[in-house]
Amino acid sequence: MTSERGVFITFEGIDGSGKSTQAKLLAQSLSEVGRDVVLTREPGGSEGAEEIRRLLVEGDPERWSAHTEILLFTAARRDHLEKTIEPALRRGAIVISDRFTDSTRVYQGAARDDLRELVDTVHRLMIGREPDLTFVLQTDPETSLARGLARRSGEDRFEDLGLGFQERLRDGFNGLCADFPDRCRPIDGNREAEEIAVEISELAGNYLG
Repeated sequence: MTSERGVFITFEGIDGSGKSTQAKLLAQSLSEVGRDVVLTREPGGSEGAEEIRRLLVEGDPERWSAHTEILLFTAARRDHLEKTIEPALRRGAIVISDRFTDSTRVYQGAARDDLRELVDTVHRLMIGREPDLTFVLQTDPETSLARGLARRSGEDRFEDLGLGFQERLRDGFNGLCADFPDRCRPIDGNREAEEIAVEISELAGNYLG
């Protein structure tokens, strides 16, 4: 499938699932064949959103309530949409984002509190856009948590919520694939990065045409 307006691809998964690596590899492979690609991330992806990112991913795990997180993530996402995503799509680029609203649906809407309806309502009112294609990296929570903590990035607020939280995230992302089967592609992330990248490249190529 092709679009003159551009294509919006996202990567989702629990912390340490390898989605950031796969987003970079897909962006690289598409750039190498001459596609106009914008690689971005959430929270972040624009100057204002990056400032909000620090509030969300650093500090004590109980720093914010789930309700407050929804508002902060949405504020960052709105700036990201206005400043980065929409301008790139208008010129016909392929935008690849490491996380988007699906993460808020799972992290705040399902894994912390039962706030999915609120997340969807705020998203509809303030964002109003879904990705065209979403790759969901499915990995073992214990392995992914160890990998995420080993990075020692200083952005460990959600990892610090522990294994039980990561297991709830896994279940939430599995449910996401069932909720959005037309755009979500579940990917077995318990393999070598190169093998995963080949599968994702093939799926993306088939979609883009």
